[in-house]
Amino acid sequence: MKAKELDKKFDEGKSVMEHLDLSKARRPNHEQRRVNVDFPVWMIQSLDKEAKRLGVPRQSIIKIWLAERLQKSDAA
Repeated sequence: MKAKELDKKFDEGKSVMEHLDLSKARRPNHEQRRVNVDFPVWMIQSLDKEAKRLGVPRQSIIKIWLAERLQKSDAA
C-alpha cells in the first residue's frame, strides 16, 4: 500500500493496523537497560510494604517514584 492510500484510510478513521508490521516497533528512548542499586534494609522494607499495599512488584514502585521525581525536576 502506498503512503497516500494509508494516510487516506487513516484520515477516514479506518483501521490501518493490518498494514503495519509491529513486530519490530520500538518506542524511542524507552529501551530497557539493567542497573544495580544497593539500598539500606529499612528502605527495602518500606518499598516492599508500599508495593504490597498497592499490589505491585517492588520494581514498579521504584520506577514510578523515580519517573515522578525526574518529571518534577525536568519541569523546574
